[in-house]
Amino acid sequence: MSARSLTTRTLTTRAVVTRLVAIGGATVLIGGLAACSSGGSADEGGGKVQITYQADNSPATAATAEPLIEAFEKANPDITVKFDTRPQGTDGDNLVKTQLSTGEMADVFNYNSGSLMQALNPDNTLVDLSDESWTKDVDEQFTKVVSTDKGVYGAPFGTSFGGGVMYNKKVYADLGLSVPTTWDEFISNSEKIKDAGKVAPIIQTYGDTWTSQLFVLGDFANITAQDKDWADNYTANKESYAKDPALAGFDHLAEGKDKDLYNEDYASATQANGLKMLADGTGAQYPMLTNAISTLQQDSPDAVEDIGAFALPAEDADDTNLTIWEPNGLYIPKTTEGDELAAAKKFIAFANSADGCKVQNDTGTPGGPYVISTCSLPDDVPPMIDDLQKYLDDGKASPALEFLSPIKGPNLEKICVQVGSGITNAAKGADQYDDDVVQQAQQLGIKGW
Repeated sequence: MSARSLTTRTLTTRAVVTRLVAIGGATVLIGGLAACSSGGSADEGGGKVQITYQADNSPATAATAEPLIEAFEKANPDITVKFDTRPQGTDGDNLVKTQLSTGEMADVFNYNSGSLMQALNPDNTLVDLSDESWTKDVDEQFTKVVSTDKGVYGAPFGTSFGGGVMYNKKVYADLGLSVPTTWDEFISNSEKIKDAGKVAPIIQTYGDTWTSQLFVLGDFANITAQDKDWADNYTANKESYAKDPALAGFDHLAEGKDKDLYNEDYASATQANGLKMLADGTGAQYPMLTNAISTLQQDSPDAVEDIGAFALPAEDADDTNLTIWEPNGLYIPKTTEGDELAAAKKFIAFANSADGCKVQNDTGTPGGPYVISTCSLPDDVPPMIDDLQKYLDDGKASPALEFLSPIKGPNLEKICVQVGSGITNAAKGADQYDDDVVQQAQQLGIKGW
């Protein structure tokens, strides 16, 4: 599932936006621009070059984009940057594709990495940035999701974030629990929490149906650990969710319900309810995207120090890896040329410089680690981020499926709700999802479907 659809929030004031933005979370919200201009033009009054920067129209995006532009223009007085916005979601995706095909795209635009970027036909529509000096500083996993065999087309913007289990460290400490590295250990911890009473072992929040998918989507790094070619074979219709190792996510979702480990109000609770349970210790473990820490920091600031995170455990500890949602990319269309192209490249380099990263840190709460070494997290980063960083440092993290395959069925969240509610068993749910993706794969014209 697109991270974009996993983390949509409405922010009403600039002050709230500044604290709420998850730098990594903002990556998942990227969608579109309502009006933009293609290419820049020389300012007849002062000989300046003007370029246009396009991103989505959420207040969170503007909270970072505007001060970033101000800092860039101060450092580059011969360049002015016009900020345009596009709609979020599918409308924005369609607008990006239309503008690229008609030659009307902004000089720099902020958009998803991974399969959605690949759908832009980058070899024909985007400028190859592989010769830019900052590319050597980018994490290899991110480079993979903005590249083809013919070039590197995107620079990172924002932080990555994980899909795993956020947990209340006080509950763990009170019960003498350790972070699990296998699925059996996770279930054992959950049963001990249940036996102690008063605290829901595993939080589920099907009032926001998208949250039901984390047991499946967050398990993908464990699939990759067992079969590095699984995503490619899945795209070619040579693998499926109806068999191991992919079936495990559905099995785990069903097991939590079968063993009565979910909160009593799982069917109606929302993500906001789940995060509150986690913060006040009435819920112990919440499979969730870690950029949700920004919401906790805004709604329950006193609890942030008590929240940790770990990867969804695999059956075997050696296969337990953290699934990572990569940040968005900054891209330049091939219609940007000459002085505007040079200015656009400067803007992208600035966004990933120490000064550009400071703007990102000052205007948001990181949802995970940066993927470029020129950017450092602030000193006051939530301690949970250190938990995520360890997986990256140990080479125990890999991208979510959406960054490696364009195939994502539209009904996964509904299927997961049924499995997690005990309405459908795991095997049937996996079969339903395999059927669900067929039409999309055929619409995309993927061979083998």
